[in-house]
Amino acid sequence: MSSCNRNFSSIVVDGKDRAPNRSMLRAVGFEDEDFEKPQVAVCSAWSMVTPCNSHLDELGKASVEGVDGAGGKAVPFGTITVSDGISMGTPGMRYSLVSREVIADSIETVVGAEGMDGLVAIGGCDKNMPACVMALARMNRPGIFVYGGTILPGIHKEKNLDIVSVFEAVGAHASGQIDEEELTHIEKKAIPGPGSCGGMYTANTMSSAIEALGMSLPDSSAQLAVSEDKKIDAKDAGAAVVNLIEKDIKPRDIMTRKAFENAITVVITLGGSTNAVLHLLAMAHAADVELSLDDFTEIGKRVPVLCDLKPSGKYNMSHFVRIGGLRPLLKTLLEEGLLHADCMTVTGKTLAENVANAEPYAPYPNGQDLVRPFNDPIKLDSHLRILYGNLAADGAVAKITGKEGLKFSGKAIVYESEEASLKGILGGEVEAGHVVVIRNEGPVGGPGMREMLSPTGAIMGKGLGKEVALITDGRFSGGSHGFVVGHVTPEAAVGGLIGLVQNGDPITIDAENNQLTLDLPEDEIEQRKSSWIQPEPKEKRGVLSKYAKLVSSASLGAITDGD
Repeated sequence: MSSCNRNFSSIVVDGKDRAPNRSMLRAVGFEDEDFEKPQVAVCSAWSMVTPCNSHLDELGKASVEGVDGAGGKAVPFGTITVSDGISMGTPGMRYSLVSREVIADSIETVVGAEGMDGLVAIGGCDKNMPACVMALARMNRPGIFVYGGTILPGIHKEKNLDIVSVFEAVGAHASGQIDEEELTHIEKKAIPGPGSCGGMYTANTMSSAIEALGMSLPDSSAQLAVSEDKKIDAKDAGAAVVNLIEKDIKPRDIMTRKAFENAITVVITLGGSTNAVLHLLAMAHAADVELSLDDFTEIGKRVPVLCDLKPSGKYNMSHFVRIGGLRPLLKTLLEEGLLHADCMTVTGKTLAENVANAEPYAPYPNGQDLVRPFNDPIKLDSHLRILYGNLAADGAVAKITGKEGLKFSGKAIVYESEEASLKGILGGEVEAGHVVVIRNEGPVGGPGMREMLSPTGAIMGKGLGKEVALITDGRFSGGSHGFVVGHVTPEAAVGGLIGLVQNGDPITIDAENNQLTLDLPEDEIEQRKSSWIQPEPKEKRGVLSKYAKLVSSASLGAITDGD
């Protein structure tokens, strides 16, 4: 088996090639025969920083076993991760989206420097997952993604809990609906062990999107973190990369325009996170595939929401695993003509071939009521709405399931940061009829584009979910729900109109006509624009400063390696 990327520099001694850098590899366990095998990097985002990733070292070992058993030579290494759930609502959350770029850069750096022939990338949290795929696309060497798997739900008073339950309990406590003791019980029981946040939040959304994209093995997206199935998946992934090397199938052969359309379709059907918009745009950029905000709108016109999953629905990912996972849904979508059947995948087979033997879900509603039929969807078209208007000239992203209503008009109450908004919400400043405006939280202005789970969780916890809307140039956790609009571009820090909104201004959010409008006369808007002065950067040194200088608009995926 030959290698095209191997870094063995040769010196001829007595007529024989000698490679000094082989000495380095012998010191980390290479034997003579290993130099003739393809070298496969096994990169794990293992750490004890977060339960999402605390078990990935074991999955990494399983992938190493799979590579070595299939005739390759595994070379494991690690990359970073940060915990959104732990940093949420703090200044540390500014590093979350930044970490996606750092992780992708770090994997690219190691694989490129060491001349690896293939790559297994293992992630288990919101940003390391798209980052892994971005690195795979950039390097374009045979590779595969392994998802760490979903957490089991916690239980309190016979109700399922997850991390969002805690954020909403804080709001409920602030409004007097629960006492301190119950809040503490919920906090202690919400996260019972390893795995990614349990609803159709960003991690489970992205795992599903990546499987639909063809970059992980069938069933990889819908598995419990602590399970034998997940260990088998990781081992099989190692063997699969060796097969991809033999067949010379590379990520860009898989990550085509059609494949991204498949991924978007699946995200919509599942009722997935708004973060999928950012991440799929960034992944497409890395794969040199043309993809835009408007593609989400066009695809969304023909794709219904079928799955009753949290945060706006009833069930966790563990329940989805229990009824059969993603493959039956993929097969159903194929039969309805909503997916491209001929897309290549990391199995070396097409999407249609991968799901040909998938068993259908039990009948709805008596056998299961999580996945609904096409003739009775939760929503006829996409919940991901791309809004335009004078408040979002370059676009904004809303998650509207219909349960919140489809139109909201109200008076602005403006906050210059997430912390200020949370204080206002919990302190009673925000009332029915308000449109909460949180600005200076965009990619440049944050810098880092924090998620607004604390404010949205507080609004829902206080029972204001249908009476208050929220718009921001930041973004949302996959756990956010309610009448919320994020990714407002241009952002405040670069002169966007969101930066000029004043308390009491009338704002309309129209999810039927996809409009986000500041309802003021044009001359008043122009007068405000003429007085705008660009603020000084918040950070002058370090990674946040570099990010703010390099990052693109959220409407382009908040990438840092653009033209």
